[in-house]
Amino acid sequence: MFKLHNPPSMFAPVGPYSHAIEVDRPARLLFSSGTMGLDSESRVPAGIDAQLEAAWNNLKAILASAEMDIGNIVKITTYLAHRDFRGPATAYRQAVLGDRKPAVTTMVGGLLQDDWLVEIEIVAAG
Repeated sequence: MFKLHNPPSMFAPVGPYSHAIEVDRPARLLFSSGTMGLDSESRVPAGIDAQLEAAWNNLKAILASAEMDIGNIVKITTYLAHRDFRGPATAYRQAVLGDRKPAVTTMVGGLLQDDWLVEIEIVAAG
């Protein structure tokens, strides 16, 4: 259902992602809003690791509500409050995805609240 595009005429991906993913047949598409690392009580956990865990748990819940799972993700956009969070965010994403390599974009900048350290949005196809 998915075809990875990493053309030999351009640079190799510099991390665990693909330059592009083609959905090769008609599919349902799911677009998430940016999902922060808040727990189910809308509390902000302390630290980037706890917020990454909460954000990915929220994304898994969204996928489950659409009868999808991690394997359906074709695009991930991650917003980080600080460049130093790139390593933990990449490592956590890879732990969740295993050998899957969707298209990925990571941006660093201020988020809507000072205590929010990460926000993640996904596109999934099923």
